[in-house]
Amino acid sequence: MVKAVAVLGSSESVKGTHGFRIVLICCSALSHGATTATGTISGLQPGLHGFHVHALGDSTNGCMSTEPHFNPAGKEHGAPDDADRHAGDLGNIAGTGTFSITDSQIPLSGPNSIIGRAVVVHADPDDLGKGGHELSKTTGNAGGRRIACGEFDKQT
Repeated sequence: MVKAVAVLGSSESVKGTHGFRIVLICCSALSHGATTATGTISGLQPGLHGFHVHALGDSTNGCMSTEPHFNPAGKEHGAPDDADRHAGDLGNIAGTGTFSITDSQIPLSGPNSIIGRAVVVHADPDDLGKGGHELSKTTGNAGGRRIACGEFDKQT
């Protein structure tokens, strides 16, 4: 079984966090081709925050270096249960608590693996491509502020 871990850190330049705690996201490949990601988050503003896998695991310029959402099929932004969506569109997470996401578009092996890519928590909620804003179909209008990010590393 392949596993991956991403430890998220908050950018020092980002304001609006309250004692942000590191998030450990553990991913396991399931036998039917899906991946389950679980984690715990605390210290963000109350409410929903966009949660995405981005194209690169690069954090040399903070979370901005991670580039756009992971989108190997060249689709529009959407909700996690939409057929037409970026592979990295994982919806929203709450500012505090645990979460578990099972998704078939974030494999841990093969050409579209998320290993080496970043997971990013945005300051604002993701409108899931349905908000009618000019950015809804590209970013979910989750805003440019990326609160935290971390690279998925393969675990043995």
